[in-house]
Amino acid sequence: MAKKDHVSETPATQLLKANKVLFSEHPYEYLERGGALHSAEVLGWDPFAVVKTLIMQDQDAKPLVVLMHGNRKVSTKNLARQIGAKSVAPCLPEVANRHSGYLVGGTSPFGTRKSMPIYIEASILDLPKILINGGRRGYLVGLDPQVCVQLLAAKPVHCALLD
Repeated sequence: MAKKDHVSETPATQLLKANKVLFSEHPYEYLERGGALHSAEVLGWDPFAVVKTLIMQDQDAKPLVVLMHGNRKVSTKNLARQIGAKSVAPCLPEVANRHSGYLVGGTSPFGTRKSMPIYIEASILDLPKILINGGRRGYLVGLDPQVCVQLLAAKPVHCALLD
C-alpha cells in the first residue's frame, strides 16, 4: 500500500489549525497493537519522544487522559496519589472510544468528544518536539509539547515506569 502524504482533517487537526498551532504530519502504516513503539520505529523517531494518549478512569469511573512516553508505562498508583484519586485504571477500549470520540490506536488528546482532565508526564515537557496522535490510526502530528499545556491545560505529573 502506498504511503499517503496527506491525511484528511480530524477533530484534532481542526482544533490545532483553529488555534494556529504549527504541526507537521506523519502518516504511517498502522499496525494493530503496534502502538507507539511501532510508529516510532517506522517513522525513525525515538520512542521516548512519541507520546501515547491513554484514556483512564478514577475509582468513580470519571475519565481522564494521560500523555506518556511511548516507551514508558503509567504507574497508576503514583498517578492516583498525585491527582487525589483513590485509584486509576485504564478504560476498556469501547469505553475509551466513547469518551474520546476516537478509536483506540487513533486517540488524540486534541478535539476529544468529552472534556476530560489531562495529565502529562512532566519529562515530556523537556523535549523540543514530540509526535502525538493526530486523531486517526496511522497518523501522528509533530509539535512542541508545550502546546499540550497551553491548549489542553495538561497538568504535569510524575508517573512514568520503565517499559
